[in-house]
Amino acid sequence: MGRHLAAALVVLADTLLLTATHDVPTALGYAPVAALLAFATRAPLGVFAATLALAVVSGGSYPLLVWVAHRTGLATVSRRDTVVVAGAVAAWPAVAIALGTAPRQAVVAAVVFVVLPLLVGRYLAQHRRLVAALESHNRQLRRERELLAERGRLRERLRIARDMHDSLGRRLSLVSVRAAALEVTTPPERRADVEALGTATRAAVAELYELIGSLRGTADDTPGLAAAEPLVAEFRAAGVPVTVETRGDRRALAPATDAAAYRVVEEGLTNAAKHAPGSPVTVRLDWEADALVLSLTNPVSGPAAPGAGFGLLGLRERVEPAGGFLDHRADDGTFRLVAMLPTSVDLEPEPAVGRVRATALGVATGALLFLLLPASLLTGVA
Repeated sequence: MGRHLAAALVVLADTLLLTATHDVPTALGYAPVAALLAFATRAPLGVFAATLALAVVSGGSYPLLVWVAHRTGLATVSRRDTVVVAGAVAAWPAVAIALGTAPRQAVVAAVVFVVLPLLVGRYLAQHRRLVAALESHNRQLRRERELLAERGRLRERLRIARDMHDSLGRRLSLVSVRAAALEVTTPPERRADVEALGTATRAAVAELYELIGSLRGTADDTPGLAAAEPLVAEFRAAGVPVTVETRGDRRALAPATDAAAYRVVEEGLTNAAKHAPGSPVTVRLDWEADALVLSLTNPVSGPAAPGAGFGLLGLRERVEPAGGFLDHRADDGTFRLVAMLPTSVDLEPEPAVGRVRATALGVATGALLFLLLPASLLTGVA
């Protein structure tokens, strides 16, 4: 829509300029040809050559020249096209001089109305191609990085699964066998305890192999932030007074980030229930433009229990690969767990920069045209 409006304005300006230098019927006769060239979308080199010919015949058509030359610069890609355009640009002032135009005026008009728009269009085309290539390269790098990270996670999970199978699996299997043997040889008055031991051991073996199977799988079944509400309800039912505060509009999260956010809530509530039972817990979700700030606060009395902190260490190992960071501290009797996680926003800074540059180049080109046009006219008069 914007391109068609600009083409219409170019045709109007070209017609008005021809009306000022020619009679009205002649200007109106050139107008359909100018409109055809301004709105043409195919064969840019042919349109460019036809516009140069129209400018020679009409002795004007400078707005149309600027418009078509700029679009030709955008469409010129190959060396062959560049050679054809350069030849047409060199031939145009020569033809104009042969038809009676002053040499200096023809050269200045060629530079101002043809060469400069061509260069601007060529620069913008190269800039767009560079931005597109960089975006494609960045997408490829992101995909490769994700594949490498997933391969590393899978390799680590397989290693843990093998270690658990080879060590814990073997030992629990032996315990299960011994418990089954004891069930047969134990006196009746003690058999119930031994059967309970055997049942618990077999259940532990089954759970261990289920865990090994899940570790060998590639999918992560960790729920997302949407599952935090039922989680909070479970802690409330267990007697933990939890308050949830939300600020801002919720935004999309990547799967790994969504799972990390859930784990932050889960670990924060677990720590509060463990180290400060019965104390109120506040869960706050602050949705910023490009990040989620997730914080959990609860009062504490005394230092953390010995051995504490492994859950927070594992939580950090989840948050940081997702592109966020984690902080926890206890100040003035209050423990605070804060995580900042990036949101999935579709930003395209490079095209925006490209539009700003295009606008700046357009303004600069217009200023040069308004400054050089009077100079070219004065040069032609001289």
